[in-house]
Order: sequence, then structure tokens, then C-alpha cells
Amino acid sequence: MNSEKKLAILFVCMGNICRSPTAEGVFRARSDAAGLGHQLQLDSAGTHAYHIGEQPDLRSQQFAMKRGIDLSSQRARKVVADDFDKFDLIIAMDKHNLAVLEKICPAAYQHKLSLMMSYATHNDADEVPDPYYGGARGFDQVLDYIEDASDGLIEVLKKPN
Repeated sequence: MNSEKKLAILFVCMGNICRSPTAEGVFRARSDAAGLGHQLQLDSAGTHAYHIGEQPDLRSQQFAMKRGIDLSSQRARKVVADDFDKFDLIIAMDKHNLAVLEKICPAAYQHKLSLMMSYATHNDADEVPDPYYGGARGFDQVLDYIEDASDGLIEVLKKPN
């Protein structure tokens, strides 16, 4: 990683209240533990404006807190045009939101887009499933998947260019 400029990473789901704030929180904790936190600028956003200004879903907060991750200071926001220039990596939680991003992202920035699970090393799922309408197991599964993908992304970032 380049130590002069912080690497900016944006995590994206649909409403920015479950998966993407969880990804931001988990990745922040894991990158700090790996000694990379000072080199990163992290944020999350949604492709839709359903929950702007709201805290993450209470269930997301509760399940994350069980693993020592505090999401309470985050507030939902929608992806804006400036994000494509500002962020170096824009990581979608699922194929639907990746497709939305691909549609609104200028051609010059398409290379910044990826799927969260493309960094996973222990799970073969290609998407982080939306737990919003499901039960407790869904929130634990989201955390399991995001922890795996976060660790994989950290390994990618640690590799020399």
C-alpha cells in the first residue's frame, strides 16, 4: 500500500443499514488489528435513499456488538456521483447493487467496482445475503461472510504492488 495517500474504500448495499455498515465496521476493526487502519479511509453507502440519516438496523448493531464491533456512530447515506472519484475501491455486497453501481459509474471509474465476496477465502458464496427480512441466523451469516472477505481484502492490500 502507498503510505503517502490513504486508500479510500466504500462498502455498498441497498439501504446502507445492514450489510454495508457491517462491512465498514468489521473492516475497520480488522484493518486496525492488522496495522493498516491509519492508511485507510472507510465509509459505506446505499444505492437507494430509503434510510438516509438513520443508524444501522438495530439487529445489525446487536449482532456486530456481540463480536466487539460498534456500528452505532454510522449513519445511512446514498451513493453520490463524487464517490466514484473520491474512493479507490467501491465494494458491493451483492450482484444487484453492483449492477446499479455499474450503471451509474462513469466508464473511467468502472475498474474500482467489485463484489465483497470476491475477496473471501473460506466461503464460496458470491454475495453477502440481505438479512433484513430474515431471522437471527442471517445476521450471523452476514458477519461470517464479511469477516472472511475482510481478511481476504486485507491480505490483498498487504501485498506489494
